[in-house]
Amino acid sequence: MKSKTDLVKGWLKKADSDIASARTCLASNEALDTVCFHSQQAAEKSLKAYLIANDIDFPFIHNLEKLIELCAEHEEAFRTLKPMAQELTPYAVELRYDYEFWPSAETAQKALNSAIAIRAFVLERLSMELNEG
Repeated sequence: MKSKTDLVKGWLKKADSDIASARTCLASNEALDTVCFHSQQAAEKSLKAYLIANDIDFPFIHNLEKLIELCAEHEEAFRTLKPMAQELTPYAVELRYDYEFWPSAETAQKALNSAIAIRAFVLERLSMELNEG
């Protein structure tokens, strides 16, 4: 069985992969819906890494707002991420099946920026916790 540290690192590595995929698609100005999807995934995996690191159980969900609420029970500052979570959550499932959703480059860039911000927020907290423990 993998250690908790390995699990956390694994989730963060997957989040990094999602960010890299989103950046590649955005740079090509193609598949902008895929940018939004990978941005949501990066944020989700970052939040789940935080929850795992702090031994907080979470359900199998893609709803970032609910994941943020779980994180906020441990650290209130996570609530500041709610606006970004509200923006990104629909990109997990709905956009993959909505044939009318074709985001602009601006929308895709905003989604990627939100994912990067959430990831950075989580990494800062994980770094502080690792240094304390």
